[in-house]
Amino acid sequence: MSDSAARPSQDDDLRSIVYASHTAAGLEEADLPALLEQCRANNERLGLTGILLFRDGRFLQLLEGPDATLRERMAIIADDPRHAGLRVLLEETPAHRLFPSWTMAYEAITDSMTTELPGYRSTFEDIDTDVDASATLPALRELIRWFQVRH
Repeated sequence: MSDSAARPSQDDDLRSIVYASHTAAGLEEADLPALLEQCRANNERLGLTGILLFRDGRFLQLLEGPDATLRERMAIIADDPRHAGLRVLLEETPAHRLFPSWTMAYEAITDSMTTELPGYRSTFEDIDTDVDASATLPALRELIRWFQVRH
């Protein structure tokens, strides 16, 4: 299930952003395959890589790529009517890409998978609504590592 067509562009100004949002009215889980296809094509063209997690109407996404390109893409996502309540949770300059061969890895977190999840959570609500970054960053990093190992 790799979308290994993605090849990172020059990573001298590599940046990564993790954000959370929830679906706006009208976007159903059945709409996600078409959305993913569009996102993967855009990300490949722009040299962006990352993951998208989805559970109970909430998105958690890590995007990585050239700083200026990433900021432009985030502005587009913030204006996208399919997203509501977008909140940037983490922004950093990593030494390397975490998902270099994925234009958009995707996983819908199901109830049966929750026993595998480190720091199990029934939704992403606590991650994207907690104002204390010191409480959410460890959980967020563990979730990203869990996904990275699986793929």
